[in-house]
Amino acid sequence: MKQRSSMKIWFDSGKPWVWLNAGAVSISLVMVVGLIGLIAVRGLSHFWPADIVELTYAEPGEEKVMLVGERVDHETVPAARLALSGVHLPEGQETANRTLLKIGNRDFFGLDFRWINDPWIEDTQKPDGLMSIERREWGNFYGYLVNVKQQGEVVAEGEQAWDAFQQRLARSNALYNKIKDIEKSDIGKINHGLEELRIEQRRLELDKVEKGTAPYLEIEEERKQLNTRYAKIREELDELYSELNRDQITVKISDGREAEIPMAKIVQAYKPNAMTTLQKLGQYFHNAWDFVSGEPREANTEGGIFPAIFGTVMMVMIMSVLVTPFGVIAAVYLKEYAKQGAVVRLIRIAVNNLAGVPSIVYGVFGLGFFVYFIGGSVDEIFFQAKLPAPTFGSPGLLWASLTLAILTVPVVIVATEEGLSRIPRAIREGSLALGATKAETLWRTVLPMAAPAMMTGLILAVARAAGEVAPLMMVGVVKLAPSLAIDNIAPYLHLDRQFMHLGFHIYDVGFQSPNVEAARPLVYATAFLLVLIIVVLNLAAIGIRNRLRETYKASES
Repeated sequence: MKQRSSMKIWFDSGKPWVWLNAGAVSISLVMVVGLIGLIAVRGLSHFWPADIVELTYAEPGEEKVMLVGERVDHETVPAARLALSGVHLPEGQETANRTLLKIGNRDFFGLDFRWINDPWIEDTQKPDGLMSIERREWGNFYGYLVNVKQQGEVVAEGEQAWDAFQQRLARSNALYNKIKDIEKSDIGKINHGLEELRIEQRRLELDKVEKGTAPYLEIEEERKQLNTRYAKIREELDELYSELNRDQITVKISDGREAEIPMAKIVQAYKPNAMTTLQKLGQYFHNAWDFVSGEPREANTEGGIFPAIFGTVMMVMIMSVLVTPFGVIAAVYLKEYAKQGAVVRLIRIAVNNLAGVPSIVYGVFGLGFFVYFIGGSVDEIFFQAKLPAPTFGSPGLLWASLTLAILTVPVVIVATEEGLSRIPRAIREGSLALGATKAETLWRTVLPMAAPAMMTGLILAVARAAGEVAPLMMVGVVKLAPSLAIDNIAPYLHLDRQFMHLGFHIYDVGFQSPNVEAARPLVYATAFLLVLIIVVLNLAAIGIRNRLRETYKASES
């Protein structure tokens, strides 16, 4: 009886529920940290320069073949599963290990990856001379460097070939970057100028200005000047392309064939088997930086993801600028000005319900209202000369940001209202008693005190908006954006352009890629980067919120 009484006292004290909550929080933290750790390990390990193995392989009844590649995965499979693919283990053996080998050389072998069964692997080696070549197309290439050529003539072979190869590769990459800069910057400006002249001529035609008059002559003169500039740049580009295509290398692949690879098609090359741990670490950071700062290639399964990073951050920043004033104004009106009654309660219920609406519904709304209705109207009024080609009447960065602003505005409203509710009524009355108007009290006293709550709402809005994908697929995001929303062409910020997004990039690479094995590590790496960006954005907002709190405390004291 005494023991039962003590148990009852323990339960009545509430300690079991404290321990239960603490345990639930601990388990949740472990799961979150474990998930992020898994994503980080799977994603970041992709950039490590793995050793390249050379092995002899022959399944029963087949000829021996020489294979070269990187070990990517390893698993144990039952004999019945192998039998379905025509591979039979010795009698009595129920399981066997097999290895996923990244053999590269897709243009020669037709595939990048190959599963091989460990029982039939022979003579595994890691020769120092094996190269890993990252190409601009067709994926990685593995083989031995035979010689370096210039205009088809051998200029270096043997031990001297590697140094000559690296020197000429650096020259080739510098030329390639220069060509891309000219094509994006100079030719981009010329194309933009020609398009503006076409639109201006179309505008004159709509205004029924007689042809052959001064405005038409000015347009024609400017068009001639742009075409002359283009011709000069085209000559410069032809010379650069000729220099770029000067060098080639000859590489010997695993089956004994020799292949010639133009230097212009190579991004980088290294010999991982001959590298020290320190050299591999340097190559690791180099690969990771290329991934963060580069542009995607090969249907997003190669190259970098900088356009997706830029699009995600730009969209979140624009969304934050749009959602904060709308959410704060709505909350201030509901709390400070609106007469509390059935209508206001109904509005609050509607706001809370909006937070639970599926995000795809917001995408449909954004497409119909923002893109077709508002965007189409803007085109009819301001960009009539460009029609039927739409300007703002098609999905773009602005409409995506507005759609996500509407999606997240309930969060900001609720958080701001809670912050306003926590401010004592005596503070408002004291300000009014000192002669301040209601607007001055609100602007100088109430809002500064509620600023931390506003930042809390913004933090929650950013955390949700940065990871949304479904609505963006309708209002602006694309698989590959031809250009960024910011460039050196006036007006410099192009809110009408479509953009790339990390969340959609994960979906595209993970579920739409034709090369699943090549895409898998990129999915993890991109997911980890998206989590990292959300954390950085939230930390920045939390830092601003804490500074506002400290400022308010200092002013109180």
